[in-house]
Amino acid sequence: MAYGETKVYYDGSHYIAIPHTERPKRYRPKPVEEEITVVETTDEGSETVKATEPLISAVSDEKDGAEEVIADGNNGAEKAVTASKIERKMTRKELFDELYKKYLDLPKKERHYKIMEGMEAYFDTVEQLKWYVDLGFERKYRNLVARRIRMVRKARLAQFNYFCTFTYSDEKQTEDSFKKGLQTCFRNLVYRNGWKYMGVWERSPEKHRLHFHGLFSISPEKMVGTLNEKRDFSTAQHRMQTILQNDYFEKRFGRNDFKELNPHLLGESIAYLMKYIEKTGEKIVYSKGLYQYFISDIMDEDIVCPTGQEGKKLLLFDNFKCWDEGLYMGRVCPEVIEQMRKCN
Repeated sequence: MAYGETKVYYDGSHYIAIPHTERPKRYRPKPVEEEITVVETTDEGSETVKATEPLISAVSDEKDGAEEVIADGNNGAEKAVTASKIERKMTRKELFDELYKKYLDLPKKERHYKIMEGMEAYFDTVEQLKWYVDLGFERKYRNLVARRIRMVRKARLAQFNYFCTFTYSDEKQTEDSFKKGLQTCFRNLVYRNGWKYMGVWERSPEKHRLHFHGLFSISPEKMVGTLNEKRDFSTAQHRMQTILQNDYFEKRFGRNDFKELNPHLLGESIAYLMKYIEKTGEKIVYSKGLYQYFISDIMDEDIVCPTGQEGKKLLLFDNFKCWDEGLYMGRVCPEVIEQMRKCN
């Protein structure tokens, strides 16, 4: 036996094994970041009153802000605007994350400038500001890559067979009750029927209607409700289409679309979900029971060659043997993988 207790994942083309290594644990406490006081100014308009003067401009300072009164001589309308200040305690990292999310739709260069502009008051020099913002962008990129890798490995190991879309209907529920109720329904189906899923919440570009797109692993005997064909008009494709709609979800939540997933097209579905975590910053929702790796002992004859950085990973043959603590489980296949121990 060459390698025991290796972590194995599938990258879409080959099985890759990561040998078990023993590394001494060391305590690395995270540095406590200093809190800053962020001051925000908001404008609040008061009721409109009549003015006798043709033009009045007065500014009075108060403890909580400044009040500006402007009158229009043509219609005699006077408007009072109160500028109040709000102070919040937070760290620079929290402020960066808030601004990053706020300007997520902007091009990278413009977003970088906007974030620097919003954080300029909390640094002594421009060099310190630029260094901190650049570091924040690198952190966001590393996190995105890690989320992408984790998502792909979980999806490749889960044997998903449906791509489903659930659309919010204001005739049945509110947005909050729709989101909470659908999450509760999924959680119960995972626990009672053994469903597995991963997905993302998003809004349509035009109407901003809330959707949930997800990959689902559902065995035929554990399917709830009945799948019925329905023809309707697709506003996105501007043509008639036929969809599979589940009457169980239709009665409770509204429109839904179940598409049987071809294993060869799984990559396209993964890319579709990945688009949202890259462009909109949405988080992937995972069910319990989704893992990145299964654990197996690897024999010398099942190894093609070392791979990865510094050859620390092992490229395996497509029909390698799976062993669990010295017990032969069979050649790799979905049924054998289901019996193997899993980990993240």
